[in-house]
Amino acid sequence: MTKLFTTLFALAVSLATAAAHSQDIKGDVKAGEAKTAMCIGCHGIQGYQASFPEVYKVPMISGQSGKYIAAALQAYKKGERKHPTMRGIAESLNDQDIADLSAFYEQHGVTAAAPAARTAKTPSPAVAALLAKANCASCHGADFSKPIDPSYPKLGGQHADYLFVALKAYKVENNPKVGRSNAIMGAMIKQYTNAELKQMANYLASVEGDLKVVPQKKFR
Repeated sequence: MTKLFTTLFALAVSLATAAAHSQDIKGDVKAGEAKTAMCIGCHGIQGYQASFPEVYKVPMISGQSGKYIAAALQAYKKGERKHPTMRGIAESLNDQDIADLSAFYEQHGVTAAAPAARTAKTPSPAVAALLAKANCASCHGADFSKPIDPSYPKLGGQHADYLFVALKAYKVENNPKVGRSNAIMGAMIKQYTNAELKQMANYLASVEGDLKVVPQKKFR
């Protein structure tokens, strides 16, 4: 384990602990379902594409960790994640709204049936080396779908083009409309070229995971 990774891992644990103390509001699934009108126009349509800062499929959020969704919305609200549309939406939400929406999407599309067995997707030696460089699995877990902290995202099966845009955003500096401010991810991602990030994103998208798009009734 490198000194950089050890330092960043300690920082991650510290931040996660602080976040846990600040997220005592309990989300209500039913209340969250009633608040999804501003979400379903993008996240509830199969294959829907955003056009800023480039064309890419919006992320799948059904089945994502509720604590990650809450952390992401809070980051947009504070401007730590820069995206005009998402910031405008996040700023319209109070902490209870965020907790309710996060609780709803965490269980959205999840069935009571036992999950089907998944076929492990082995990365190529080149991609395996890239993933090992930042020890990605140590935070995002087995199959990149069981993060060690629920405030970290599940990545397995997420859209490749979204992942590529999201990863690149950690490299952007001094741009008022694009970028993500996160010391841990920033240090990790700046080790890679954009071509390498695309390779990683393509692999992560090929891994079977929990994420899905669940069309809302209005779009069925």
